[in-house]
Amino acid sequence: MAFFTVLCSLVLLGAAVPAWSDTITDKHSLYYIYTALSKPVEQPGIYEFTAMGLLDDRQIDYYNSEQQRKIPTQQWMKEKMQEDYWEKGTQSRKSKEQWFNVNVDILMKRMRHNESDVHVLQWRHGCEIEKNGDEVKFSKGIDEYSYDGENFLSFDDKESQWVAPVDAALPTKRKWDNVPILNQYTKGYLEKECVDWLNKFREYGDEVLKKGSPPKVHVFAKRCISDKTKLKLTCLATGFYPKDVMLTIRKYRTSLSAEEIESTGIRPNHDETFQLRNSVIIQEDEKAEYDCFVSHRTLKEPVIVKWDGKCQDCPPETIVGMIGGVIGAVIVLAVVLVVVFILTKKKIIAFNCRNGQERSNDEENVSLQVGPANASNRSNSNASSSQVDGTPSDDGLNTVTAGKECSADSDSGRESAGSTPDNGSTNSREAVNHVCEDSSGQSQPAEAQSLLQQTSHDSESEHH
Repeated sequence: MAFFTVLCSLVLLGAAVPAWSDTITDKHSLYYIYTALSKPVEQPGIYEFTAMGLLDDRQIDYYNSEQQRKIPTQQWMKEKMQEDYWEKGTQSRKSKEQWFNVNVDILMKRMRHNESDVHVLQWRHGCEIEKNGDEVKFSKGIDEYSYDGENFLSFDDKESQWVAPVDAALPTKRKWDNVPILNQYTKGYLEKECVDWLNKFREYGDEVLKKGSPPKVHVFAKRCISDKTKLKLTCLATGFYPKDVMLTIRKYRTSLSAEEIESTGIRPNHDETFQLRNSVIIQEDEKAEYDCFVSHRTLKEPVIVKWDGKCQDCPPETIVGMIGGVIGAVIVLAVVLVVVFILTKKKIIAFNCRNGQERSNDEENVSLQVGPANASNRSNSNASSSQVDGTPSDDGLNTVTAGKECSADSDSGRESAGSTPDNGSTNSREAVNHVCEDSSGQSQPAEAQSLLQQTSHDSESEHH
């Protein structure tokens, strides 16, 4: 159940000038997300372990436990990054896969969870920057863990310490905070090295990333489901990239308040673009002027689309009139048919009565004309006729029915302090992902040991 919970759990007004888009602060991000399941799930495309890199919310690389290979998912990544980068990245993610497999079991025991259920351990780390012209400013860094969709442990970049929102994470927090140099490495990666990689990737994918995709804007209204006397007016902006967009519904060119608006939030499309849908409930007979106001970095000026005042699923008045006319004609026709039927029936009855009377008179006349001497002949004739005409005809019908090495991988988050992404050198922070030997000579992922140990007095100093 937790598995599905995790899967299902991420205005400017007035005229614009040509330089409008240059004054907007660009926000960019680089994140790596790792997901490990406690046991296999027989679902297509779902693996015990997956890892991916996201640059401005576009996937740039991918790894899963079946293929066990870090691969590029953008053409420019494939062209710009050398084979050595992918080899080291593969080894790094194999090591992380081992770490996650061990630690998801540790957490299940620590939480006293049933091993027959599916449990999920996730890790997300990366950075965000703000770019205003040529000035690039670090915005924030994130390094956080979640278990079964709930926050488990996160790094406070400003305070350089770990935050444990649940009691089960306290042993790990105390252990990691007890080694200050490791927290310094984490802070250094988020604020410096991650930003360097982010800028480098954006430079490599300059044409694709900077070009972006402008939003297509649609405005329409449908009858409100909860109240048939009202309409739901919707503004839809879709197909835009990057995902930062500003969309508002205006009435007489005045933006409606946030309390009046129902929003889906920004959602991904299948083609790595995004969509946003905002709606407001209005009266069906309201004749106010509504429009959608959308601004995006790819636009030289905001897009304004007016509502035409029509309702998509409301029947037009002409149709209603036609339907009423047809119903009226049907009723009149039915009445006429009933009257005709009654009159016809009366005529038939009257006709039959007259014929019956005439036949009765004829028979009476015949009986008067025929004398007793002819009675026997008439009787024989009737008998003969009965014998012939009384034989049933035969006309019936029958019917038939049917363990890795140190890497210079961009997502390791564990490279040497002050190193740059170009020199390929390893980072002492990467030690947290090394395979270390315990006192018995057995090799274990150091990260596993860090979660397994309950005190801060262990001999090893690995982080995770």
